[in-house]
Amino acid sequence: MKLTTGSFRNGGPIPDRFAFAIPDPDTHVKFSENVNPGLSWEEVPDGTRSFAIICQDPDVPSRADDVNQEGREVPADLPRVEFFHWVAVELPPELRSIAEGEFCEGVMPHGKNVALGPRGCRQGLNDFTGLFAGDPDMAGKFFGYDGPAPPWNDSILHHYTFTVYALDIEEVPVVGEFTGQQVREAIDGHVLAEASIMGTYTQNPRLRS
Repeated sequence: MKLTTGSFRNGGPIPDRFAFAIPDPDTHVKFSENVNPGLSWEEVPDGTRSFAIICQDPDVPSRADDVNQEGREVPADLPRVEFFHWVAVELPPELRSIAEGEFCEGVMPHGKNVALGPRGCRQGLNDFTGLFAGDPDMAGKFFGYDGPAPPWNDSILHHYTFTVYALDIEEVPVVGEFTGQQVREAIDGHVLAEASIMGTYTQNPRLRS
């Protein structure tokens, strides 16, 4: 299977319009357009009964001591953890593309509480749900896609991998409010093919220059 996008170059920087947050010269960070990138795929295997999409960033700091602190940078050698940005399952087997902005356009404080997504799919919770859990201005359930928002003082680029899975099942055995990791576990043994693309993003002015 082959996955492509016209939204950014595979392996290159993701444009700001697809990010959740962008740099601001006065406040360090502000909300962006938060548009999902367009995706297209081909060479789908026979027997495909649905598609799933996952986007994750493996470069999130494992500790928040230095995150977004004036006069400091998150060190490059800090252990990193995974953060899910997009989770969707049960996209129809005849589907071959998703348009820019079809799944998300704009930042919604308190989340997009929409478990049923475009094309009849089900959307999982992304990890902004946990990130904002203690923030009264933002806390809520963030379903589907929300774009990059790495710390504005991180010393490394973050890498965002978008993967489309061709599955031999119509329904993924997850119920209720599910996560990206739960989808991975549920589709184990049901993946006929998968294809990925990757883009980078940073809010650190030193790395953007």
